[in-house]
Parts: sequence; structure tokens; C-alpha cells
Amino acid sequence: MSGNDLKDPNAPVPSAADLRMALLEKKMEEMEAKEKAIAAEKDRKAAFAAEFLSSHVTEDERKVIRRMVQNAVKNGQFEAMVYSFSSDLCTDSGRAINNAEPDWPETLQGKARELYERYVEYAKPQGYKLKAMIINFPGGMPGDVGLFLNWAPKATG
Repeated sequence: MSGNDLKDPNAPVPSAADLRMALLEKKMEEMEAKEKAIAAEKDRKAAFAAEFLSSHVTEDERKVIRRMVQNAVKNGQFEAMVYSFSSDLCTDSGRAINNAEPDWPETLQGKARELYERYVEYAKPQGYKLKAMIINFPGGMPGDVGLFLNWAPKATG
């Protein structure tokens, strides 16, 4: 049944079976489109994870981090989320970060581990602090991790 059939008053009336079939075909097309979108998202996440775990932090990524910090300072803030990634990329799926365990850095891998090591070597000696937090909970489970760089003054007494 085509859209033209509805506009033509002389077109034969479709049967109930034809209407059910048209609806079924439409639902099947929608399901196929949804499955393709899910597969594409899965492929995108897999590619991101592979790149995250096997490559190094680029100079462009470091520039973005510096820009984020500069923008936070311009906005009068003492903290900026400088990186985020799926908690699935931690060795414990984000459990230590979610529970604020002191050894959470040991669960980092790939680029997150490299960023943490750069923080320890360069930023921490200059008075910066770094914290990791789960920033969303899809389906009630830890989702993404945010790494937050902080330069607030130490609280006094």
C-alpha cells in the first residue's frame, strides 16, 4: 500500500491483512535501523577503547586540557574536568574510583594512566590536585570517569 493509495478515492480499500503487513514491514525497518545504530555505536566504542589503550596522549589533547584549565580560570573556577572515559577502561570497571579508594590510580590504563603519570611528574609538584569521579550512572552502573584538575588554595585551620 503506497501513500498514493490514500489520496486516490478510487483506489481499492486495502485488506486488514495488507494493513497489518504494512505495519509489520515498518516495524521491521525501524528495528533494523535501531540495530544498525547500536552496532555502529558498539564499533565506535570498541575503536575508542582500542585507541585509548594503545596510543599516547597527543599534543592536541594536551592543548585542549590547557585550554580547559584556562577557561575555568577565566570563569573564576579552581577546578576543571580535563578528561573523561568509560569506567569499563579501568581494570576494575571504576569500582575503586566510585568508592574513593586511595589506590584508584592503580586501576587506570592507557591514556588515563599516562595522564595520571604526567600529573604526578609535572602538575602535583606545582601544587595541583587530581581527583577521579564517576560522572554518570547509566542503568545504575558506573558509566564515565571524569578526571578533575584542581588548583584551589589549601584550606586553613
